[in-house]
Amino acid sequence: MRLVVDSNILVAELLRKRGRDLIISERLQLFLAEKMKNEVEYELQKRIAIIVSKTNLTQELGALQLEAALKLIDSKIMTFPLSFYQSFEEEAKKRIPRDPNDWQTVALSLALSAAIWTEDYDFFGCGCATWTTQSLLLQLT
Repeated sequence: MRLVVDSNILVAELLRKRGRDLIISERLQLFLAEKMKNEVEYELQKRIAIIVSKTNLTQELGALQLEAALKLIDSKIMTFPLSFYQSFEEEAKKRIPRDPNDWQTVALSLALSAAIWTEDYDFFGCGCATWTTQSLLLQLT
């Protein structure tokens, strides 16, 4: 199954065992827009810092968790530069009017003819197939 990963779901699932298991599944081909990868890296750092400050997770373990998550992105998710999907920008922005910042995910989905893995309702009805984590779990088990 070919899926463009929404940055919000990617951050959330990289912090969960079930999500990491999905990401490494041989049945999934995962794709990410380059700008979204930068957003994911920033958000992961932020969330892990919050987890360290509010739990008994040490800074060292937090750093290891961040490193493992970033390696997983690099090894299992193909990242595409803006130049690959930029020609779909106008169409993508029309399809996701409530959150135009997410146009790159839709554009990449259009360029690759791939579905989107998301929990964000802004993507529902954009004309691209969408999969939630729960649906993926049910499909792959």
